[in-house]
Amino acid sequence: MSLALVYTRAALGLNAPLVTVEVHLSNGLPALAIVGLPEAAVRESKDRVRSALINAGFEFPQRRLTINLAPADLPKEGGRFDLPIALGILAASGQISVESLQQREFLGELALTGELRPILGVLSASLAATKDQHQLFVPEENAAEAARPKEAHIYGVKDLASLCQHLSGESPISQAQASPNLNVRPLPDLIDVKGQHRARRALEIAAAGGHSLLMMGPPGTGKTLLASRLPSILPPLDDDTSLEVATIHSVAGQQAHAFGVAPFRSPHHTASAAALVGGGSNPRPGEITLAHHGVLFLDELPEFDRKVLEVLREPLESGQVVISRAAKQMTFPAGFQLIAAMNPCPCGFLGDGTPRCRCTPDQVQRYRGKLSGPLLDRIDLHIDVPSLPASALRNTDPSESSAIVRERVLIARAKQQARQQTTNKALTPSLLDKHCALGDKEAKLLDQAMQRLRLSARAYHRILRVARTIADLADSEAILIPHITEAIGYRLLDRQ
Repeated sequence: MSLALVYTRAALGLNAPLVTVEVHLSNGLPALAIVGLPEAAVRESKDRVRSALINAGFEFPQRRLTINLAPADLPKEGGRFDLPIALGILAASGQISVESLQQREFLGELALTGELRPILGVLSASLAATKDQHQLFVPEENAAEAARPKEAHIYGVKDLASLCQHLSGESPISQAQASPNLNVRPLPDLIDVKGQHRARRALEIAAAGGHSLLMMGPPGTGKTLLASRLPSILPPLDDDTSLEVATIHSVAGQQAHAFGVAPFRSPHHTASAAALVGGGSNPRPGEITLAHHGVLFLDELPEFDRKVLEVLREPLESGQVVISRAAKQMTFPAGFQLIAAMNPCPCGFLGDGTPRCRCTPDQVQRYRGKLSGPLLDRIDLHIDVPSLPASALRNTDPSESSAIVRERVLIARAKQQARQQTTNKALTPSLLDKHCALGDKEAKLLDQAMQRLRLSARAYHRILRVARTIADLADSEAILIPHITEAIGYRLLDRQ
């Protein structure tokens, strides 16, 4: 038969749309043409495939070859199409049977020797192939990652020759199994944090309700130490959420993320806007997407370029980021929990109880002015992390461990799921009216705070959400005055 069809998957953001590789042999001078919007790496596959077929012991047909990658309007990039193109040539030239390719999908880049090299984004292809109930053949190094989804039928292939022997039934390849979770490491524990009881309390509230948190204090007071301990008190990710996180890291070419553990991303303050939100001609996920279902920690917040920080405003509200290009529009999830740290002034020593700070009020104002009001409005908790005396650092009395705090967080999260099926951070205005109703005294207190601090409607709603979380931690069905008072106390920059 001079026509063969082979199925594979393209990479489009976090999706893996089905691509049909159509190979046709016809009479004429020997030539090979690839159509279907291939990019440079795909066009170059003809040379890799030719050498791989010959070195694997197959014959490269000396006829006119036309290869179509359908659908034609979907951009194709990378070396992932080498393997399906090679199999299509073999099937069209009668060297393997066309029937052996049915209900199967193939991905992989070919070396000139015929061996397969790993590719990016194999997990999204695995999820799509499993949904269509197709077997998926991938390079051996990608097999354990691709086998993560339940009910997936994944086969790891070492080289082209062994794959063809499997397809012919001569030497079957065993089905791949998901690798054990080897990347699990002990998380930093809150027991390492001495003192800073107010900051620990704010961190617990942030974990219980999924709230964003800004810590301000002199250098060396434990802001980074506290932020790095947040994943240890967050609830574990379920299987579906872990697969989503793993898919994001697979598409981005990152090391496989540990299943069940919330991701923690901490980009340097020199990061660009594209590095944070994603971008490129074929858009790739940025840091806020890599932190999806986890924590994005921005240390030295005012040192980030202001334009870079402003790109966080929409994702903080919507939980996603839309990247538009001339030819396409891509939507990436961005349900991250923002934790930020900053110094109180350019030198960092304002308010530490020593005369070291020489910053003028204008310099302090300009420094803090790098953070816009709309961005600060979107951060639920602003707290001060003061310097500690030496006696507090020498204190050998153990603090609460992450395991103890995590139990309280889990109980609060369970209350939220039972009541509203989401975290308090995600409460909409209608759900706020339903689940955060205030008594007369509580409403009067919040009204007074609104007037004195000149808070926006967004800040009002965020205070309500934080108060709801504090009430959940206190096992209170109603939001009471102590909960409102504490929530207002976490608006440090509004008070200043």
